[in-house]
Amino acid sequence: MAAFVYILRCADGSYYVGSTRTELETRIAQHNAGTFGGYTARRRPVVLVFHQEFEWITDAIAAERQVKNWSRAKKEALIRGDWDALKALARGRDRDKVKEK
Repeated sequence: MAAFVYILRCADGSYYVGSTRTELETRIAQHNAGTFGGYTARRRPVVLVFHQEFEWITDAIAAERQVKNWSRAKKEALIRGDWDALKALARGRDRDKVKEK
């Protein structure tokens, strides 16, 4: 069974990072139904903006923990697939120069 790390954009523009073994469509529907309560329940609707598949849930959870600690700029670079910006932000250099394309 596959596992996923995912990023949702909430109705208020914030991001939520999660991981799951559930199919992504089901998980997003659960978030939009308010099934879990918590952060996304108060910020619906949510939209999937990024996901990555893993073979093991432990790897997805590790990725979730890492990405949750990232700045908004780093998350947005990941969402865009802007690897150059992501590398620059990871180094902490040119933080003010890296902007959304």
